[in-house]
Amino acid sequence: MCRLNYSGGIFGSGSHAEQTAKIMIAFEKVCLQENPDLVIVVGDVNSTMACTITAKKLGIKVAHVEAGLRSRDMSMPEEINRLCTDVLCDYLFTTDHFADENLVAEGISDDKVFFVGNVMIDTLMKHRAMAAKSAFGEQLGLTCGEYATLTMHRPGNVDNKQILQGILEALKEISKCVPIVFPIHPRTKKMADQFGLSHFFNNGDKVEGIWITEPLGYLEFLNLNMNAKLLLTDSGGLQEETTVLGVPCITMRPNTERPITCEVGSNIMVGNSKEKILREAFKILDGVSSKRNVPDKWDGKSAERIIKVLISTTDD
Repeated sequence: MCRLNYSGGIFGSGSHAEQTAKIMIAFEKVCLQENPDLVIVVGDVNSTMACTITAKKLGIKVAHVEAGLRSRDMSMPEEINRLCTDVLCDYLFTTDHFADENLVAEGISDDKVFFVGNVMIDTLMKHRAMAAKSAFGEQLGLTCGEYATLTMHRPGNVDNKQILQGILEALKEISKCVPIVFPIHPRTKKMADQFGLSHFFNNGDKVEGIWITEPLGYLEFLNLNMNAKLLLTDSGGLQEETTVLGVPCITMRPNTERPITCEVGSNIMVGNSKEKILREAFKILDGVSSKRNVPDKWDGKSAERIIKVLISTTDD
């Protein structure tokens, strides 16, 4: 049986170059010690690219889960990681037809590309019932379907005072109709404090306005999202999760590497425009939303498909 190494996210401080270098040095030692036949990398973080380069330099095959996603925005470090990783990998496991088309357009051989679905949805479906039992939203005093959830951390939204203030002004207007629960990211909190914008947040015990909490665990946040009226985010993965949960998602970014969520009608891109955020949010609050579908193979069985491919194509 072949030996596999899995490389997930590796977190650390320092610049992107420092993180990447540290990961490569550390992971090379792991590869030399374990001598795997295959390394599996996931997503688009610095460790994804770093471990891919390290393994390929050592002559080890690499499989990329969530391959082919593209935002076409080279200001995003994740986009650079995706491009570098996909060029080098031997197996490219994709989540949707857009990803397949991107890889074909970039000259990737068809025999390396495998449409398997979305492993993030595997995780969601496995833990959905457990998250529902946690009743975390009720513990906070929230009523099912009568609040919104928010995540926001990207530099393009929080590092510029004028942009951040405009977004917060829009969110404040929305919060007059439904409370917004915001597990605030340390970066966003730091910049809001620095810009003197913390007054937009409700730090009290009463659930109203933009109500900030500490960052939450997966099950707690899943419970919040599955019972929310809508979700506002600049994240990537939440665009996908809300698609399966059937919760309307407003994405505060100018682009997305997950256009399938827009195609099926669950996700709306608004950039960081105050006017667009308000317009789309109030459409949802007024009950005007498009029909939503779930993409093909987002059924909780993507990991099984990946294993079948690897078993059928690797040597004993």
